[in-house]
Amino acid sequence: MAAINSFEDIWNTLLGKLENKYSQTAMDTWFKTCRPIDMSNDCFIVAVDSSFQQKILKERFNDFVEEQLSDIFSVPMTVKYILEDEVEEYLDSRESDNSILPAMDGYTFANFIVGNSNKFAHAAAIAVSKNPGGKANNPLYIYGNSGLGKTHLLLAIGSAVHESKPNAKIEYIKGDDFLTAMVKSIQTNTTEEFRHKFRELNLLLVDDIHFIVGKERTQEEFFHTFNQIYESGGQIVITCDRPPRDMPTLEDRLKTRFEWGIIQEITKPDYETRTAILKNKASQLGMQIPDWAVDKISTKVTDNIRKIEGVVKKLSAYVSLNNEITPENVDLAMADVIRNGGYTPNPELIIDETVKYYGITKEEIFSANRAKNIKTPRQVAIHLIRALTDSTLEEIGKLFNRSHSTINSALDAFQKRLSEETELRNCVRDITSNINSRQ
Repeated sequence: MAAINSFEDIWNTLLGKLENKYSQTAMDTWFKTCRPIDMSNDCFIVAVDSSFQQKILKERFNDFVEEQLSDIFSVPMTVKYILEDEVEEYLDSRESDNSILPAMDGYTFANFIVGNSNKFAHAAAIAVSKNPGGKANNPLYIYGNSGLGKTHLLLAIGSAVHESKPNAKIEYIKGDDFLTAMVKSIQTNTTEEFRHKFRELNLLLVDDIHFIVGKERTQEEFFHTFNQIYESGGQIVITCDRPPRDMPTLEDRLKTRFEWGIIQEITKPDYETRTAILKNKASQLGMQIPDWAVDKISTKVTDNIRKIEGVVKKLSAYVSLNNEITPENVDLAMADVIRNGGYTPNPELIIDETVKYYGITKEEIFSANRAKNIKTPRQVAIHLIRALTDSTLEEIGKLFNRSHSTINSALDAFQKRLSEETELRNCVRDITSNINSRQ
């Protein structure tokens, strides 16, 4: 296949695939005047001449077109057909679009509950929002377990900077989305567009940076992105589940840069903070919770703000049925959180994160291939499913199409490797962290 350097190249590659399926008449009638103009969020934008052509392309050809585009990009793709006289308006809207705006909706400093567990991170976030790019707080690195408010602070910074500097170029992205976008740019030879998007920002907000650890090329790209933004006076804000020093597979030069500015931890909220969060969430839902219920929930649900908010939402649903808060429906609202005693991932999620980390496919991890680059990820996935879920050896064997005894032997062999191989232990730790970040 020829190199793909532009939307035109992508479209011409697609046309070559379509010509193998459809007649020349169909190609001349429906595709000849189509014009590719943009790609946004896994959606390919194509301009067409008329609403009738738009209708026919959607109804008769769209499924196959999207199937072939997905094959070209190796990720699911959709197509949007717009009329030629709508193109200018579309491009204008794209120019003025800021991807931070939908993400930060509702996340402000005003509705962030400050307590002993987060007051220093909150103060640092406020300082960054008032003086983005200031060397003393650049980068700002906030770490802590999932569900403690890191993303809220990240987006509150974006909201405040956007309000004070409406023309600032701001981008919010999750670590794994940065990885996905970079891989796609390599596949399509559009790395210059990728670099232009990120390296000219005034404010880069990266959530869950730990998803790029162990990915050499992604770390290389992020290193240069970081340098470009920093040297041009832009601000970088990063969240993670642990400090830089606790990520063995993070490149040393990135660790050094992450430690240039301010590193702040968010810990589990204390009783007073949990109480304030609970009352605030209830108020947002138009509900007043009696003191005995507030005390009961704040005492029982201690480790995660999302769980506290989840209990309030469930309680709101029960109250809507009988118009009162009773000990019984408070217990029901807390039941799932208390019963589970924490987050339990499912095997599918573990497999997804493992293949993503190692850069292989699900087909390969389930295959009989015994090459080391396939066998090791398979053993890691089996080990993590056994360690993090309630799956039996028989259930794991069925999932991987292997016998109970084969799974048991694989686990024994893997435990020996874990005790001997530091790099393997680091990989397992990174993948476990990525899994836990999905709760």
